[in-house]
Amino acid sequence: MNYFYLARCRSAVIVLPFFLTACASFSTDGGFSEIEKIARERLNKDVQWQRPAEASTAGSVTAQRVQQLLAAPLDADGAVQIALLNNRGLQATFYALGIAEADVVQSGRLANPGFSFGRLQRGDEIELERGLHINLMRLLTMPYAQQMEQRRFAQTRHEVAMQMLSIASESRKAYYMAVAADQTVLYMQQVKKAADAGAELARRMEQAGNFNKLQRAREQGFYADAVVTLARAEMAQTRAREKLARLLGLSGNQTGVILPSRLPDLPKAPDARANIEQLAMTQRLDVQAARLGTEQLAKNLGLSKATRFLNVLELGVVRNSSNEAPTQRGYEISLELPLFDWGGAKVAKAEALYMQALHRTAETAINAQSEVRSAYSSYRSSFDIAVHYRDEILPLKKKISDENLLRYNGMFIGVFDLLADARAQIVSVNSAIEATRDFWLAQADLEMSLIGKPTLSAPSSGAAVTGEAPSAGH
Repeated sequence: MNYFYLARCRSAVIVLPFFLTACASFSTDGGFSEIEKIARERLNKDVQWQRPAEASTAGSVTAQRVQQLLAAPLDADGAVQIALLNNRGLQATFYALGIAEADVVQSGRLANPGFSFGRLQRGDEIELERGLHINLMRLLTMPYAQQMEQRRFAQTRHEVAMQMLSIASESRKAYYMAVAADQTVLYMQQVKKAADAGAELARRMEQAGNFNKLQRAREQGFYADAVVTLARAEMAQTRAREKLARLLGLSGNQTGVILPSRLPDLPKAPDARANIEQLAMTQRLDVQAARLGTEQLAKNLGLSKATRFLNVLELGVVRNSSNEAPTQRGYEISLELPLFDWGGAKVAKAEALYMQALHRTAETAINAQSEVRSAYSSYRSSFDIAVHYRDEILPLKKKISDENLLRYNGMFIGVFDLLADARAQIVSVNSAIEATRDFWLAQADLEMSLIGKPTLSAPSSGAAVTGEAPSAGH
């Protein structure tokens, strides 16, 4: 009876790992389908993971798609799409899914069994010992380990998705920064031309005796300031375009991206967002990932308490044979006795980790609520400021300019009075460009704050870019 019982036990121990191993296999998509779903639902964009098995086909399709988008003037949505397809850092992040899935599959596979062989000799007697051992503790805890790795895999998917959304947001913001930089350079080139003309006119008038040295120096000083301001604007343009190229994964001839000459027009009205805090709590991936991590640690804590005494438990099948005695068959179990380490430190560490994660999750939720409130406040304020420049300040400046032009045509003021008025508009025009840019940056931050952790942009200070030269007069 005992022999048949042991035989059944040995058969179960040997057969069970094969069933467990058969269940532990890689998925067809590596968890990437959820990333694709988030890209479609949250961004309305496609995303591509260029894995080795499909690198040649997917790479060529991606390259063609990128070239098509770069062939025409690029818009913000096109920039985001190129980043999702072509950003190398994002492609590297996708492989975190493969690493996490490999851990899931590994957790479902039993460790290789151990085989022992011994040859003992006593006089003429030769005894051979053969043993087959498996880690029974790992076998018993395998379902828990699989659950832990599956939760970690889910958390990795959240983190990868959040990284994808972050790159999309940063690419959109880099696009607006680059377009605004181009627009500023174009305007400052016009300012420099006007300053150049004023300086040349002042030089001729000084030669004719109609200008003194002070008046000539003022005009020359404005021209010198315009040259420096244009150089700084061009330097900022280069930085903005290079940042855009990095985020879009462009190199070589691809870096010459065709951008529109000006920023998009402001919307007719700002979006009215109700219950943005509640919406952020249900949609933000960093909050979901923090909750998932806390749940995982809670499960780990339960497992630590259950296995605090069974640190090492091995089951072995033994077969000893001798040339002078019948063959011995049986099994042996080795168990680590908790004489010195009762597992209390391990449980205490698990509890501390859980409480730490609990407070981290609460902090993440509180920060998320604050970030979405701040993002929405900046969005509304940026819209109001940009509209004020568009509807109040710039029309008023134009009205003043038109009136001065009429006075100039009537010979009530001179050409340098007209130039001085044009210089006074430089700060307003540049501030209007910055205000429009800040609005689009704030909108990108608001959209990101509702689905992930944003990198809030600081509004521009509206500082003057050139000094104003006073009216020179005649």
